[in-house]
Amino acid sequence: MPKSYSSQEKEYIVKRLKEEAFQCLNLYGVKKTTVDELVRRVNIPKGTFYLFYDSKEILLFDVVNDLHDEIQEQLLKEANLIKEKITSQNLTNLLFKIYKKVDDTFFLKMMTNGEMELLMRKLPNEIVEKHFRDDYVMMEKFMELFPHVKEKNVQYFSGALRGVFLTMLHKREIGEEVFDGSLKLMINGLVIQLMEE
Repeated sequence: MPKSYSSQEKEYIVKRLKEEAFQCLNLYGVKKTTVDELVRRVNIPKGTFYLFYDSKEILLFDVVNDLHDEIQEQLLKEANLIKEKITSQNLTNLLFKIYKKVDDTFFLKMMTNGEMELLMRKLPNEIVEKHFRDDYVMMEKFMELFPHVKEKNVQYFSGALRGVFLTMLHKREIGEEVFDGSLKLMINGLVIQLMEE
């Protein structure tokens, strides 16, 4: 990177790029977000963008990943608060709350319109693999908080939670008026299996 950028300036530019990329993902999605739009919003030359990111997809995935990490951190923090008095009901409620938080973001929209797949396809393999490894490590940390989990298969439970999450893509087909209750029921079934001795 050019020596004309101090470390403080570099941090600021990355922060601003991420903020504007987040806004663009909400407004336009992956396909319609352009490097030109991002640099215009951040007020930097286009060449400067490429000093920080090799592609817009890497920046957009950084934003998606930051949101993903924030939601996972909230899950771990709140799980730590209930671990001493864990019941299937309060763990179900926690997971349901996290799923609803995801529902309020651009994640589901990106998944239903195919933009998440498009984004992932354009990323270097090492970035995608690291994301999945980190996701697995987080799930292990989460499961370590609860009794009787050591005997459980983390990959199966993680996959099952992803499967329940993917049902959120079919809210209309399931029936919007019954969806929340159905989602909670599916989560509770997984939690009961996780917690049984």
